[in-house]
Amino acid sequence: MATCVDTCSTTAGRRDGGTRQQRTRDTIDNRYARFYKPCPLVRNFQTQTQSPTLDRIEETTAAAVEDLWAKMREEASLDAEQEPILSGYYYTSILSQTSLEGALANHLAVKLCNSSLPIGILFDIFAGVLGENPGAVRAVKADLRAVKERDPACISYVHCFLGFKGFLAIQAHRVAHELWRRQRKALALLIQNRVSEVFGVDIHPGARIGEGVLLDHATGVVIGETAEVGNDVSILHGVTLGGTGKVGGDRHPKIGDGVLIGAGTCVLGNIRVGAGAKIGACSVVLKEVPARTTAVGNPARLIGGKENPTKLDKMPSFTMDHTSHIAEWSDYVI
Repeated sequence: MATCVDTCSTTAGRRDGGTRQQRTRDTIDNRYARFYKPCPLVRNFQTQTQSPTLDRIEETTAAAVEDLWAKMREEASLDAEQEPILSGYYYTSILSQTSLEGALANHLAVKLCNSSLPIGILFDIFAGVLGENPGAVRAVKADLRAVKERDPACISYVHCFLGFKGFLAIQAHRVAHELWRRQRKALALLIQNRVSEVFGVDIHPGARIGEGVLLDHATGVVIGETAEVGNDVSILHGVTLGGTGKVGGDRHPKIGDGVLIGAGTCVLGNIRVGAGAKIGACSVVLKEVPARTTAVGNPARLIGGKENPTKLDKMPSFTMDHTSHIAEWSDYVI
């Protein structure tokens, strides 16, 4: 907004004009703050003291090199400078928060609240679980790095944190899973329902999900109650990790570390997909997939054959390579 200044004005006039301009700027800033910051959310979330963990060497090493929260705040400040219209949004979501956990609790509460599920109650639920569970916070950081490293569409950590629904759906699931584990099942299922409605991702709170997981695009992902997803897994949109009927008990897939699952794939039943395996897009997997192999098709078959399948020499969830070895199973040409 430009302000016209009369070059012949007196010093007092210029002072008054400057005062009016400052008042106008303050009014604009306050308007954005009111719009983007619901009343209950100006609570600063204090993290509990956490003892160091050596469970994941990768996480410890990466944390020593880069403080993710400081990096996100820096990115938010730069974005706010480049797009002043978003300054209130970045202030509320990132810059006014004192920790990654608090910012996440705040952002999830904003996203998932509705008229019958108040934002303040949701904030307290998310903040409480994250504050009591250092492992969940560690997983949040690992998931952020996974998206940034594997998805070329992700331009920054704060971009992922604020806008990637696959990332947000997993973090909400981590809270729901902890509530499920504590036998607060009605609340866990309610969070699952809201995540499904808002993000289009349906993960049963009983499912167990590891760290460093990427849900790329995420729309239409369904993960059943007894499913397990290992560390450093990449899953694209439209993937179902489901059962085979109405039989109860342990009935969903077990996905090993470092697995890549292509878009539109169905993995059905209590079967295991071995570590470092790759499943091609739109495949239907009904039997075990050995580690470091590639399965494609409907029904899925192993590249190289069942007796001597081709072994992958790189972790597919890291390379995100969906098309290698295609000549070994298809003569499709355009």
